[in-house]
Amino acid sequence: MLRLLLFPLLLAVAVVAAPPKGKGTQWQGTISNGMKGDKLSFVVSADGKRISQLTFSGYWRCGGKLEQTTVGPDGSFTVQNGQVKGALVEPPQGGSTAWRYDLQGRFTGKTVAQGTFRMNINGLGCDTHLLQWKAAPAGR
Repeated sequence: MLRLLLFPLLLAVAVVAAPPKGKGTQWQGTISNGMKGDKLSFVVSADGKRISQLTFSGYWRCGGKLEQTTVGPDGSFTVQNGQVKGALVEPPQGGSTAWRYDLQGRFTGKTVAQGTFRMNINGLGCDTHLLQWKAAPAGR
């Protein structure tokens, strides 16, 4: 009787804990020319054609002050021939307080990627300036 009641519970836990299929691979990177501890992360789609969930965690200058932030765009970047090169502006129609995310990089195999990143809000004087990053799949 106990086994009969316990099996559905264990099955539910296994389903919830199983990694989602086709969701992509989480990558984590470090910044070599920013403030100590600055980092970048993103998800590469299962087919290798998109980067989403880009997140910068670190320091930038905003209104003349050094501020710590963790932020990223809602949109995604296209990967072609192992390279990413693009900019996302949010909101898409722009404006003086729009956030701009510039990402460039190259994947060299399945375990290393490197490139540049810049995030800014022109109208507020906020800018990371051009940062150099290097990333690998999480856990590697």
